[in-house]
Amino acid sequence: MVFIITTWYVRHEVQTRLAAFYVVSIFTGGFSPIFAYIVSLLGGRHGIPGWAWIFIIEGAITVAFGIIAWFYISEFPDQNTFLDDEQTKLVLDRVERDRGDSIPDEMTQRKLFEHLSDWKLWVYSLMYMCATMPAYAIGFFVTIILRGMGWSVTDSLLLSAPPFVFGTVSILFFAWISDKLRLRALFLAIQTIMTLVGLVLTGFSTSPAWRYVGIFLSNAGSAGSIPGILAYSSNNVVSHTKRAVSSAMIISFGGIGGIFATTVFRQADSPRYLPGIYATIACQVLLLLLLALMSLYFWKHNKRVFEESASAEVGQPEFLYTL
Repeated sequence: MVFIITTWYVRHEVQTRLAAFYVVSIFTGGFSPIFAYIVSLLGGRHGIPGWAWIFIIEGAITVAFGIIAWFYISEFPDQNTFLDDEQTKLVLDRVERDRGDSIPDEMTQRKLFEHLSDWKLWVYSLMYMCATMPAYAIGFFVTIILRGMGWSVTDSLLLSAPPFVFGTVSILFFAWISDKLRLRALFLAIQTIMTLVGLVLTGFSTSPAWRYVGIFLSNAGSAGSIPGILAYSSNNVVSHTKRAVSSAMIISFGGIGGIFATTVFRQADSPRYLPGIYATIACQVLLLLLLALMSLYFWKHNKRVFEESASAEVGQPEFLYTL
């Protein structure tokens, strides 16, 4: 879906659309512990334990939405069936003027290896891994972390939802302002710093209230960085084949971030989970360093293009990176 969304819109409309797609999972995910607890109360019905009911009901819902999505997910703009020819041409012309890749190019083995050899795609992927690690950690362990702060099971389940509601608002706000001002790196940096501040509060504050505030900040910052990095990378990639390779790499590294999160937040480190906090803080520092590296590279490239286009008598200016 990330790949398809980025082919339909010009560069400075993408993050809002990606965020709208992503916040559905964030918002519903915030209430999943409560829903799972309610479903588990069915334990013993028809001889089925509570944990099995969770798999059955949530699995059935997932399959149902998968079937519905099959009929409604659109094709690429040039292959769509729900717009007429004039509307399709309008979409394609907008994308062509913006970045010149409205029509898909054919994937070949040579192109695949060329794209894989582009160091920038690996940097985007590492950045995404760094952003997903705290997001996965909070999604997986927020109830356990709250229990470690001294809350009861019921209170922990109820208190797990508000950080995701706040995160939903924060994600949409930063996506909107990033598209409006046509800036990516600045707002990615702000959200990464939010994550760092939240991690420090959760990991090192002695007050349960401030540790809870830390979950709000770290969840909102890391979750907001996810569509931000997806938009940042898609804005700075040209051609459908390179966009396909980039999307596959980035999403795959996001899975690695999830694996990393499950290995560093261990039950043995309860209730403060300091090894996991240290590892996650290190990932956020790495993300900031990689973001600074990319921003400097893009700025130098754009500066050279402006200087060359100012001195050239004719010709189309080169592609400009989104900072």
